[in-house]
Amino acid sequence: MTRSTITGIACGAAAGALWGLSLLAPELISPFAPLQLASVRFVTYGVIALLLLAPRLKKILPHLGAAEWWGLLGLSLMGNIIYYSLLSAAVQLCGVAMPSLIVGFIPVTVTVVGALRHDSTVRLRRLAPSMLLSAGGIVCIAWQNFHNADHSQHHSSLLLQVAGLIMAACALLSWTGFVVKNANWLRRLEHLSNNDWNLLTGLVTGGLALLMLPLAFLLPQHLPATGWAHFLMIACGIGLMASVVANAFWNTMTRLLPLTMVGQMILFETLFSLFYGFLWEQRFPTLLEGCAIALAISGVISCVKAHGPAKHS
Repeated sequence: MTRSTITGIACGAAAGALWGLSLLAPELISPFAPLQLASVRFVTYGVIALLLLAPRLKKILPHLGAAEWWGLLGLSLMGNIIYYSLLSAAVQLCGVAMPSLIVGFIPVTVTVVGALRHDSTVRLRRLAPSMLLSAGGIVCIAWQNFHNADHSQHHSSLLLQVAGLIMAACALLSWTGFVVKNANWLRRLEHLSNNDWNLLTGLVTGGLALLMLPLAFLLPQHLPATGWAHFLMIACGIGLMASVVANAFWNTMTRLLPLTMVGQMILFETLFSLFYGFLWEQRFPTLLEGCAIALAISGVISCVKAHGPAKHS
């Protein structure tokens, strides 16, 4: 492996480690709602981005035209607002198991899109083992979630179940679109640094999140009377670590690795979220969870090997 590949994988792992924290955060903020967590997280992302960009705005703004701002708006919607809203709605309508299975295929969809691009250097056939291993890991996790879920809470009608699955599929497409479009912009805008593009995305995301605040905090009839300091600490901390810092690592990785490898790096989020969950619950992984971890790691290794020189017999 080249030094840039090793650095890219390390950045992908770092992003996954920080994103995994955001999946644990809902367990830490009860009785506050996930939408409240998301709105404060994304507003924090925007405020920090504005503070960090302020000294360099005069230098950056001349490089941004209407196309770039529309691109940032699309990325902010696809990667944050729309994705989270669709996934939350899907979970409420049909439980955790099926949405987690559908969204879990993001590494596969991104890899397929990358392999089908005209500039891809790796054929889809060489990536098939990696995608099958990744898919196997996701199925194990979904099966575990299915058996752990409290199905009594989801006696919704067939129509609502179908609506939930459609929303989960749209969430899958939304985040896949974000990964692909973000990679395209990073390759196009060589005059902007990885972190500048991340902070600009955060600036737009924060502006959109301001529109979420009334929905999150004014519509609920009863807000928690206590625990606000704890909630704000968690939400703002996630905004800093899982948005500002993690996305900076992700953008660096995206510029270093081909899109066919970028998709597989999303598996690090799953691996770290499992690890944090084991620590939080003070237990060892189950057999299915252990299989999922082994399959996910094997998928990443297989993907890296597929990008090496082709062997000719």
